[in-house]
Amino acid sequence: MGRKMVTGDTGLRFALLGRLRAWRGDRELELGSPQQQAFLAVLLLRQERAASVGDVVEALWGGNPPPRAVGAVRTYASRLRKLLEPERAAGEPPRVLVSVADGYALRVPREAVDLARFEDHVAAAGRARAAGQLAEARARLHLALEPWQDDPLPGVPGAAMGAHRARLADQRLTALEARLELDLELDGPQPVLAELAALAAHHPLRERLRALHMQALHRDGRSAQALAVYDETRLFLNEELGLEPGRDLTEARDLLAAPGSTGSAGFPAPAPAAPPLPAQLPGDLADFTGRATLVADLCALLTSDRPGTAALVAVSGAGGVGKSALAVHVAHRVRQSFPHGQLYVDLQGVGGHPADPATVLRSFLRALGVDDAAIPEGLAERSALLRARLDGRRVLILLDNAHGPEQVRPFLPVLPSCAVLVTSRAKLAGPASARLVDLDGMTADEALELLGKVLGRDRVAAEADDAVRLVSACGHLPLAVRIVAARLATRPAWPLRTLHDRLADERHRLAELRVADLTVEAAFALGHAQLRPDQQRAFRLLALPDGPHVSSAAAAAVLGLPEPEAEALCESLVDVSLLESPAPGHYRYHDLLRLYARGRASAEESADGRAAGLRRLLDFLVSTVRAAHPGTLGRAERLGVTATVPGLSFATADAAGAWLAAEAPCLFAAVRQAAAARAVAPAADLLLMMEELLERGGPGTEFERAAHAVVSAALRLDDRRSAGRAYLALGHGYYHAARLRELVVACREAVAASRAAGDALVMADALVLLARCSYHLRSHDEARALLAEAAVVFEAHADRFGEANLLGARCRVRRATGETDLAVADAEEALAAHRGLNDGRRVGFALYDLGVVLDGAGRTAESAARLTEALALFRDRGSRLWEGLTLFRLAENRLATGRAEEAVRLARTAAAMLEEARNEHGRAHALSVLGSALGRLGDHDGARAHRRAAYEICTRLGMPEADDLRALLGDGPGPRDEGEPAPVPPASAARSPRVPSPARRNRRHGRSPLP
Repeated sequence: MGRKMVTGDTGLRFALLGRLRAWRGDRELELGSPQQQAFLAVLLLRQERAASVGDVVEALWGGNPPPRAVGAVRTYASRLRKLLEPERAAGEPPRVLVSVADGYALRVPREAVDLARFEDHVAAAGRARAAGQLAEARARLHLALEPWQDDPLPGVPGAAMGAHRARLADQRLTALEARLELDLELDGPQPVLAELAALAAHHPLRERLRALHMQALHRDGRSAQALAVYDETRLFLNEELGLEPGRDLTEARDLLAAPGSTGSAGFPAPAPAAPPLPAQLPGDLADFTGRATLVADLCALLTSDRPGTAALVAVSGAGGVGKSALAVHVAHRVRQSFPHGQLYVDLQGVGGHPADPATVLRSFLRALGVDDAAIPEGLAERSALLRARLDGRRVLILLDNAHGPEQVRPFLPVLPSCAVLVTSRAKLAGPASARLVDLDGMTADEALELLGKVLGRDRVAAEADDAVRLVSACGHLPLAVRIVAARLATRPAWPLRTLHDRLADERHRLAELRVADLTVEAAFALGHAQLRPDQQRAFRLLALPDGPHVSSAAAAAVLGLPEPEAEALCESLVDVSLLESPAPGHYRYHDLLRLYARGRASAEESADGRAAGLRRLLDFLVSTVRAAHPGTLGRAERLGVTATVPGLSFATADAAGAWLAAEAPCLFAAVRQAAAARAVAPAADLLLMMEELLERGGPGTEFERAAHAVVSAALRLDDRRSAGRAYLALGHGYYHAARLRELVVACREAVAASRAAGDALVMADALVLLARCSYHLRSHDEARALLAEAAVVFEAHADRFGEANLLGARCRVRRATGETDLAVADAEEALAAHRGLNDGRRVGFALYDLGVVLDGAGRTAESAARLTEALALFRDRGSRLWEGLTLFRLAENRLATGRAEEAVRLARTAAAMLEEARNEHGRAHALSVLGSALGRLGDHDGARAHRRAAYEICTRLGMPEADDLRALLGDGPGPRDEGEPAPVPPASAARSPRVPSPARRNRRHGRSPLP
């Protein structure tokens, strides 16, 4: 073995130049089975470069691996770790045989491996020879050849091992030839003739050896024998290989034949050694998948010719997202553009001991042919020397897994002919010319493709739906997908659903995402360990809310910090790829990172601390929704919804509406989470304040889910007040979805619960909503009775808001029963009340109601004016639902005044808008009006088609207008389209010689008393 070299404090050393052996200190280690030895040899031969599991399987078994090959490799790795690091504590990450992406690497110094020392001595000899230091060169070659035994790696199996043995043997012979050449030059022919003769006989096709033998014979005065060696070799080459002698032999023969050629004068000195061409890239993943556009972009960036500027690309992203795999893949794609070599280093930025830039620079300089003695000590001097060595050369530098800018800076700037590719979890703020790439997870299709490459496309296709669910549970994170693929590959009898079912429980998902010693959790833990304590706390607590994102203001509430401090913490987590920022001031987790952060919170935060953070958030949301609009604030105060902490304030109604729309998913999630945590009172209050989302055409399904969650929790806790409020909110949801039968049940429950809890105004509001439902179902007497009961409550509480709301409902009932003057009076009083309350949103509703009752009174011009005012308000507030409803009312108005073409245009727009707002009831009315307008224009087929569509909607919803539409379609009694023969209406339909009854007007013009 020559000199004893050890790996720092571990005492490990390895031998490849003969039988594979390893020592810890002076004790030789038993390396296990032949296949396990082959695995170790593969890693040692790569000299710290990572080997993917696929690379190892290929090296050990070639194209015919056993069914459990991947599992066997994991087992070998586990056994070798115990052997190489017996003192490593349970749970402590390995330091010698480490996991890297989808594979392994052996972290040992070069001097601990005899092959690396051999190569270093040979390189130093070449440099000494080029400098004319022949004795030094020979000494270095003696040191290089000293540890060699007969054959390298005897008995080590593996499909690739034969090629490795041949390569090593060739390296040894090349070094031996160089040493013999120096011996001949320094000591003359006698000391080397016997050795050269034996080697030439043993390697008859080795032309360089034969040429050296000829030279030695010639210098010993035996030129005839030298020529005989040439003739013998030429004949052998021709018979065995069909080749003529190469340059070495032909030049030796020509010089022997030259006149007066004696001694060594005729043999030229060897050419100076060419600078080394480092090729340090790790192996590319054979199953690298996806990111085709990004790969093409990065290849173009690295190889583009930009005068005076070096290509510099920095790829950042969370642990497990595939940064290293992408960088290595891209580097292999462009390596032909860098013919002078590729330098690679794992900077170990997320471990406890990041690589020292000075040490890395030393290894790079040695790879570029700089002798150890010529490498300066200072960091700046080594950096300058690197640039000098790269001058005029095209070299690619891959700096993998950087800790931060300070670790990368010594390698910059490089010369314009070179390129640098950096990966890091941190977002590196580099030179202005750097291209920064923030890497996300795979797309769903890419994740499925990767799963198919590992498991086999047939297996994935046979269970396609389960495969989609499986990669979704992995968050499309490449590391997670590889782990589940590896588990399933070693369990061919498992259906994909089995593993998906195991991942379905979020509490145990991360524990399932492991195979052997490779885990998603470990990848995340490395990044978490680099955080300051305040960052760790923020990382834990901000994962607790269930919403899809968290704003900086909401983060401040959760953390109990001023917003600027909370935002700075969030941005610092974005910088290290533990949070994402989809928009300014908004943050979110990758799904699996959120689970990891929640696990840390459960382990490191008390239950009270976690609950306090969520309660601060809930209180903040209640306060902000209260302030989202003056009308909302008024309703909050009348219902006793108080603000316990400061919330946001809004300069305009548009700003408030925009906030509500943007934060709606988080608001609904907060309501459901609070209900699950038994905080039902603030959850019910928050939900009740969110009705405006429905009025804007917002997510009714999410509103309903949240309301059901609060109702269920309130009933379990026997909290009548919260139950009543949640039932009322649920009723609002049903009202905007025109699910009137369910609305009746919800509002009756709201009335009963609120009456029992003494929550009088909520009870009265539920009565008014019930009355509106009765009006829609044409139970007008019932509607009057409900409104009368509510009026007593509002009057007793001097609740002007409630009274104005009641007037809006009553005016519609009175219009429907022919009390048009009273209806107009109620609508005008409601409008005045809402204007007095400075409730802009309710002013729009009051104008709408007034326009409808004025139309019913035959005052079409005034109706159009009021509806146009309402339309402007709804558009200003971005209320697509009410904009659509108002447009169909204006279409009715135009039809009544003989402007059928304009009615068609307005009704078409209204139908499209109401379909977008998912309001099927309103869309049915728009389609009905459109049918009437088309009929007026003579398009009876179009009229019938649109009325048929409206009829089907109303039938599905159980609305009474279905009877009217059936009559218009000719499927029952009643008038037909304009221009068709129509029956005489019954006498009872006439209520006034001047104004037709509302029912008759509705049938005639396609009108409805709704919504």
